[in-house]
Amino acid sequence: MTRLKGLDLLALGFMTFALFLGAGNIIFPPSAGMAAGENIAPAAIGFLLTGVGLPLLTVVALARVGGGLPMLTTPLGRWAGIALAVAVYLAIGPLFATPRTAVASFEIGMQPFVGNSPVALLVYTAVYFAAVLFLSLNPGRLVDRVGKFITPVLIVALIVLGGVAVFAPVGEVGPATGAYRSEPLVQGFLQGYLTMDALGALVFGIVITNAIRARGITNDGLITRYCVIAGIIAAVALSLVYLSFFYLGATSHALAAGAENGGQILTTYVNQTFGSTGSLLLAVVIILACMTTAVGLLTACGEFFGDLLKVPYRAVVIVLAVFSLAVSNQGLTQLISVSVPVLVGLYPLAIVLVALSLANRFWLSQSRVFVPVMAVTLVFGIADGMGAAGWSAYVPGYFGKLPFAAQSLGWLVPVLVTLVLAAIIDRVLGSRQTAAA
Repeated sequence: MTRLKGLDLLALGFMTFALFLGAGNIIFPPSAGMAAGENIAPAAIGFLLTGVGLPLLTVVALARVGGGLPMLTTPLGRWAGIALAVAVYLAIGPLFATPRTAVASFEIGMQPFVGNSPVALLVYTAVYFAAVLFLSLNPGRLVDRVGKFITPVLIVALIVLGGVAVFAPVGEVGPATGAYRSEPLVQGFLQGYLTMDALGALVFGIVITNAIRARGITNDGLITRYCVIAGIIAAVALSLVYLSFFYLGATSHALAAGAENGGQILTTYVNQTFGSTGSLLLAVVIILACMTTAVGLLTACGEFFGDLLKVPYRAVVIVLAVFSLAVSNQGLTQLISVSVPVLVGLYPLAIVLVALSLANRFWLSQSRVFVPVMAVTLVFGIADGMGAAGWSAYVPGYFGKLPFAAQSLGWLVPVLVTLVLAAIIDRVLGSRQTAAA
């Protein structure tokens, strides 16, 4: 029986870490850390619970069913499952996340060197997506190309940046501000929740699984185990990055006073600490982080839509790469205004789907539980999406009066109540069927 060697398993974990680490994951923690200040510990714990815990659980859930989102949605029925999978892949892929990786890496990494002109953006995104396409055309070699070569460079740069932030801070930890004064754990929890990495995990699960199969692993038990190990390695690495960047933000309170986002905090910090080479270091981190995420997204979307439409994988990824290139250069603002509400609406569905799947051994009939619970979640997801789109006036007022509605978690209590009722009905109907038999 073929097994992965230690170095290959570590490379698989590095690849998984690189898939998750995008520009947002680097920018969120410094801004949250600055706002948390002296309350950095509970804020960071809350952030790790949702920013790391949810994606890890999603990888585990996907590994148990074979790595693909379509298999995870099987209890919903064929067409409902396909509709949810298509919505997730489009929203987290070519309609938003993939083009955004190019624009974010340009704005943060390259703009200080080349300026902000349409020509510069076009040239950069053309080179960027050419590299992403090259890395994506042969998904079987992702572990070698990303896990063994690109990710180690990214990790070295992160160690330099994060290590200096921890062992040579530019100032003292500042005071907590805003809501972080009274509820730092909740605010950190929400910041990690809003990274929406659980949606990314739904997409990346099949990439990780296929990367393992490409190494000659055919045993389902080993594939599941290696997926979980890769997820744990990625979770540990992400946690170290988040904690160091939280501390960077918390100790940059005086240096980066007035900064409006984590990107500005990082830019100010690296310029102060590393001088002119700081911008180059930050550019390497951001560009590599965005590129590896784009590779994962393009690969996942290519495999999903190729299988769904019965079209060759290479043809799909070429089309998606060209489409993402076009979107990143024009019309991105409009697409973001449409895509963000969709992402907000999909996120509760992703969380509930993963939770139900992890607990599937408790259900006598998965469909009897999945369908009503996911239907209720969909209603509240649509309400959240409408609120994010600025259409709150069209959402019934009682949605805003539910427990945790102010924290964008108004769906939680209704979904839990529905789950309890569905589980009771499942047991009753299951017992009757057993008795009849």
